[in-house]
Amino acid sequence: MEKIKCIIMDDEPLAISLESYVRNVPFLELVFSAENPITALEYIQNHPSDLIFLDIQMPELTGINFMKILGDRKKYILTTAYSEYALEGYEHNIIDYLLKPVSFERFYKSAMKAQQRIVTVESKTGKHFFVKCSGQQHRINFEEILYEESIKDYVNIRTEIQEYIVLDTLKFMESQLPESSFARIHKSFIVNLDRIKSIGSRNVTLLSDQEIPVGESYRTGFLQRLK
Repeated sequence: MEKIKCIIMDDEPLAISLESYVRNVPFLELVFSAENPITALEYIQNHPSDLIFLDIQMPELTGINFMKILGDRKKYILTTAYSEYALEGYEHNIIDYLLKPVSFERFYKSAMKAQQRIVTVESKTGKHFFVKCSGQQHRINFEEILYEESIKDYVNIRTEIQEYIVLDTLKFMESQLPESSFARIHKSFIVNLDRIKSIGSRNVTLLSDQEIPVGESYRTGFLQRLK
């Protein structure tokens, strides 16, 4: 599998630690590191890269403005010493943020999130996708999925015969599913519309006889879709 090409954009000594961390993760490849955001922009315009470890507070150009310039062409993991700045970063659909000082354990967890989003998930225009679970890549056909459930930092993808616990957000997993067949019916649940057997006042029952709650704020939109 091709490695994820990484850029580190940080003007503090932390960048040295991040470089070491990247080199110790088999599926990451450090292709460029810079303290000056303008220099990094020039590099990005002329060289391939997938993921940017981006400090929010930098001279000349903040990390937030840096992302506004590049837009959605790249994936980002923010690094910051101040957690309040990370909230603003999520408006730009980042993968994760690392609060300084960063431990290798926390870094590796973030890198696995990046791998899931950049490498293992195929386009939702197909009939399946791949997810990483228990150290292996698993192919899951969309039609086999009963529902997906958010459990803290993980998503449980449930089929009739197996479940897959994936390190990612329900929001991202929803973006990978075909809209014609799946619906978010609760803040913690997405269901396969083709697997619904009946609809009650507060839940739906799937063909497998599992009951999934319907959130009040999702109910009207969900019922309209069924019509």
